[in-house]
Amino acid sequence: MEPPVLIISTLDTKALETFYLRDQIRALGGRALTMDLSMGAAAKEQADILPDRIALAGGADIETIRASRDRASITRTMTQGAIQVARELWKEGKLGGLIGLGGATLSMIATEIMRALPFGVPKLMVSSSAALPGLSTRYIGTGDIVLFHTVIELSGLSPHLQNVLNRAARAVWAMAQEPRFSAEAAKGSTQKQIALSMFGPCDPCAHLVQDGLTQAGFQVIGFHAAGICDRAMEEMLAEGYFDGVVDLAPGGVGEQLLGGMRAAGPKRLEAAGKAGIPQVIAPSGVNFMSPSRKNYKPDYAQRRKYDLDKDRTWLRLNTDELRQVAEVMAGKLNQAQGPVILLIPNRGWSTADAPGSAAYDPEEDRVFTETLRQQCKPEITIQTVEAYLNDPDFARAAVEAMIKVLRT
Repeated sequence: MEPPVLIISTLDTKALETFYLRDQIRALGGRALTMDLSMGAAAKEQADILPDRIALAGGADIETIRASRDRASITRTMTQGAIQVARELWKEGKLGGLIGLGGATLSMIATEIMRALPFGVPKLMVSSSAALPGLSTRYIGTGDIVLFHTVIELSGLSPHLQNVLNRAARAVWAMAQEPRFSAEAAKGSTQKQIALSMFGPCDPCAHLVQDGLTQAGFQVIGFHAAGICDRAMEEMLAEGYFDGVVDLAPGGVGEQLLGGMRAAGPKRLEAAGKAGIPQVIAPSGVNFMSPSRKNYKPDYAQRRKYDLDKDRTWLRLNTDELRQVAEVMAGKLNQAQGPVILLIPNRGWSTADAPGSAAYDPEEDRVFTETLRQQCKPEITIQTVEAYLNDPDFARAAVEAMIKVLRT
């Protein structure tokens, strides 16, 4: 029998809607379990997984949870308990997918539970707050989560809400039919799996690298390195999904340091090294930052810039910032347990600083490269390539470097 879908809800306020959703999944031929995250009075109707079990898994008891006035603390406790229970179900093969049902608070909790489970686990959040400004990105984060905006409030089984829940039931049931996906399944083929960071200003290079590695017999999975997907790439590298990484666009490291919009978190450029996975790294975008308009400093207006579009502008780093970013990157790469090859093109690192553009400045870029040479341990290879990053010659060098480290 297929494993059940886990419905995450609060039965003290949404029992009618939750059980309707459960019955719709069952009517389709699926199985469903209900998880009750109620932190108030005990619900009249009981779920399959009670708040008592969730509280204990989080290190407390339900009576303490109900008596507490510290909402933030008890929410953390219940969330961590629910994550532990959901992970146990997944590891035991007793979880076919997750669906959450609620407003802003439950959406925050349920999507945190979802993000704690691996890529490939079906995840659907049915939320009346999905469209509130700033919340949707917090709900999804780096997770492969589908947000279903209900438009109407989740209160009472009107024909409108029944229609929403009917569609949600079909969606999660259909997703749960997909065979279980895991790092082991992804690597089950004879093809080695290569992660590839890519971004608009280095897309020509990325596509050439992807084509070259594919022709060489590797499976290449790209990640849009704008601050979220490159964080997800780090997580998946840590979980063992990949055999190597061609990191063309590690600019999220500097953005994290300098407060830019592409900030990719404090762990960017660390997972592959800790796992001993081969890394081929290029510097596309590391000599620019993208601060939000509200965080502009007085000197920013005088900097050389590159407009990606009407909403996004890159500003070129000064030499002090280039040195700082290089030092941080060197510190991360020095921890690597596997081979690291840094390929540095000497004729521009992206379309933002291509030869002939106002931001083209190989002399300033040399500060970054020389700092890397001074700070990186001897085992790290730093190789200069006589090319512009988006030239075929550079892409060819990146492909050859990855093939070499994978086959030695």
